[in-house]
Amino acid sequence: MHVDEVGTDVALVRRLLAAQLPDWGSLPLERVPSSGTDNALYRLGDDMVVRLPRTDGAVAGLERELEWLPRLAPLLPVAVPTPLANGVAGDGYPWQWAVYRWLDGEIPRTGYAYDQHALASDLAQFIRALRRIDLVGPPSRRGPAVAKRDGQTRAALTQLSGVIDVDAATDAWEAALRAAAWNGAPVWVHGDLLTGNLLIGGGRLTAVIDFGLVGVGDPACDLMIAWCVLDSTTREKFRSALEADDATWARGRGWALYFALNALPYYTHTNPAFAELARHVLREVLADR
Repeated sequence: MHVDEVGTDVALVRRLLAAQLPDWGSLPLERVPSSGTDNALYRLGDDMVVRLPRTDGAVAGLERELEWLPRLAPLLPVAVPTPLANGVAGDGYPWQWAVYRWLDGEIPRTGYAYDQHALASDLAQFIRALRRIDLVGPPSRRGPAVAKRDGQTRAALTQLSGVIDVDAATDAWEAALRAAAWNGAPVWVHGDLLTGNLLIGGGRLTAVIDFGLVGVGDPACDLMIAWCVLDSTTREKFRSALEADDATWARGRGWALYFALNALPYYTHTNPAFAELARHVLREVLADR
């Protein structure tokens, strides 16, 4: 997926386990199919998963998880990844890696039969709990104003000429930029609240994963999930539950648009599932104006 990606396979993970965590070295091991962009995943036995950063840029996210997830987990209403052990570079793999508890669940893909109203309520409950956390935390990479992504997003719009309705997307982006900035105290945000980072079971949200961007900042970035998994009716329920004012909602729409416009040209050929999510989000944002 990335030009600087380090390849991994079952044989490599076996060698790392044998050298560093030998008690687990003989357990069944298989690669987990995933459209995730930062980490390669390998299921270990029945109840664990090995996560290896794909690129140097993803290593900081793993380190942030290992530091903060044990502190955040007791304060959240759904399961989050539980780090069990971490490894170091070796056998040709250059970075830190980790073993986590396996979390069961399904990703709520488009067309999946789930209760959107329940999911909207569960997502709002998770975000409210995250915002209430009273810990001094690091800034999230998506905590600053969405306007700081203007240059990157304009470049993506240029790349998408002839692929999407660039005029409509530009108008939507500029509307987000006009929204008033967040003037409250920074709050805890997940920072990467996309469809692939949710797990559901029995129609309800059971877990949120991939906390590599967790930190404090403007709460608007976590609202982008509304255009990923909710329809227009449940989107309003979600907004009401979070008491999002017009400016915060507009910035959240901007974050959804930022994701879609930048992911689509980057992943069209290397990660079709992620690119399709970007197309879906773009359609939802442009229809919801």
